[in-house]
Amino acid sequence: MPDNTNRNTILFVVLSMALLFGYQALVLGPQNKQREAELRAREGAQAVQPSGSPAATVRPEGPVYVSRAAALGGSPRVAVDTPALQGSVSLRGGRIDDLFLRDYRVTVDPGSPPVELLRPEGMRDAWFAEFGWTGANLPGLPSSGSQWTLVQGDRLSPGRPVVLRYDAGQGLAFTRRIEVDDKFMFTITDTVANSLSNPVTIAPYAAVQRRGAPAVPAMNAHEGAVGVMDGVLEMLNYNQLKKEEEKGFSATGGWLGITDKYWLAAVVPEQTEKVNAAYRTTQVSGVDIFEANFVAQPRVVQPGGTYTHVSRLFAGAKTVPVLRTYEDTLGIPRFEDAVDWGRLFFITKPAFWLLEVFNGLLGSFGLAILALTVVVRLLMFYPANLSYESLTKMKKVQPQVEELRARLKDDPQKQQQELMRLYQSEKINPLMGCLPMLATIPVFLALFKVLSVAIEMRHAPFYGWIQDLSSRDPTTLLNLFGLIPWDVATTPFIGGFLNTYLHIGVWPLAYGVTQWLSMKMSPPAPDRIQQRIMELMPVIFTFVMAPFAVGLMIYYTWSNVLTILQQYVIMRKYQVENPIDDFIARIRARKAPG
Repeated sequence: MPDNTNRNTILFVVLSMALLFGYQALVLGPQNKQREAELRAREGAQAVQPSGSPAATVRPEGPVYVSRAAALGGSPRVAVDTPALQGSVSLRGGRIDDLFLRDYRVTVDPGSPPVELLRPEGMRDAWFAEFGWTGANLPGLPSSGSQWTLVQGDRLSPGRPVVLRYDAGQGLAFTRRIEVDDKFMFTITDTVANSLSNPVTIAPYAAVQRRGAPAVPAMNAHEGAVGVMDGVLEMLNYNQLKKEEEKGFSATGGWLGITDKYWLAAVVPEQTEKVNAAYRTTQVSGVDIFEANFVAQPRVVQPGGTYTHVSRLFAGAKTVPVLRTYEDTLGIPRFEDAVDWGRLFFITKPAFWLLEVFNGLLGSFGLAILALTVVVRLLMFYPANLSYESLTKMKKVQPQVEELRARLKDDPQKQQQELMRLYQSEKINPLMGCLPMLATIPVFLALFKVLSVAIEMRHAPFYGWIQDLSSRDPTTLLNLFGLIPWDVATTPFIGGFLNTYLHIGVWPLAYGVTQWLSMKMSPPAPDRIQQRIMELMPVIFTFVMAPFAVGLMIYYTWSNVLTILQQYVIMRKYQVENPIDDFIARIRARKAPG
């Protein structure tokens, strides 16, 4: 009877390696290149001031785009100036379409441009919010091209609203009052006055629109449509939006919008108001237009009467404390769920709360990651202990197992019977080496999710050379971690390849070493071939994990260190040989005289 164990193991590992390296080559590599190109393009676009050249840029065989200066210069504007935001409101259409986030920079360089959130129509990747009215056969309704008049205020700031007016002279006059707080919330109060001789039926609407999906999708974070209507969270990524084209529903209150990994633009009706909401995708000149909107219930405005409607726009960073504040003060349901907590939200939310607490106490998000890892390891101590005790006992009887396998190598059935008898006599349950650890997997996946979406990790420094926990480790083994004055990325012909696939920094290397040591403290695989394959796994995963955020590398490395410590204590308890004591013994032997 042939033994297929080796063949299946080799096949599994080969397929795993092909999948991991294929993912790195086909997904991570192109994403890194596109991300760098996008970053350079955005830095260039954001550096253009309103006085810059209005020259247009052309996408080959596609739509014509204009510079920011040209887009802003196409209409009179009212400046937006708050502690958190800077930009302007367009008087054409009354749109909020030009916003930068003062507290967030494109790169870790303090002199880099602020993060651009909203972009006016006409620019590549335009993203804006608009408000208006709809009704059948109504004269003089404002449209996206209507020119509003500024009638009050000269700058939109907290406590300093601006008032716009539009009147086409056909019997309906519109007034728009825009207010903003010191964070990211705009309040839009629209009023229509009817001077016709007959009543009119009219409904207000609000929409967020984005032209084109992000060039580089975020890793492990939702991007696209997001909202909560009637207490139900809805998330549709850009591919789902394109596939469905339109998804509509009715609800009372709620909110909906379009999100990036860290940023959100969402419209919010009054929470007692019944609305018809929709996510919609259309295509114009080859560009996908993604929209999230709501339309309030139609109202009849009598001759000489007015109707006022209030809606809100959130446009800013998805910082959980700010989202929670709006959730509490404005009654916006589940607003903190704009952050992609994932399917394990019942773990990720408490984990993030602990990160917040530790960050406040320690003053460092990196230290908060270390502290949270300690708490998680303590919570998982008992199941992990069961696993490590079982593995340690198995390692202790490993010489007997090898002798048994060698003696009964021609009788697999007898070998298995004797192996089970040995385990029973030594009170070893092989399953206990694996089953308790299964309980820890959801927790570590949840922590991976939290660290992937937490904006607090973005541009957060740590000790030494780490200036941004959300980016990969900037050091590389290829130049001896900076000791050799060689910029790997600029190497002719092969620089891109080296920087993408062989960029191994200090923290990924530390992760690989600790992963290897943890595996060495576990029982070896049954045969030599499997042992050699398992020895390669830490090397493989070092290369696979190297492009991930260094904050994740710190988390995994520190978790491995705590695992090794727990394994070491148990192995000393059962007097089992371990690589740490072996290493110490070799060092002492070398220092011994003679």
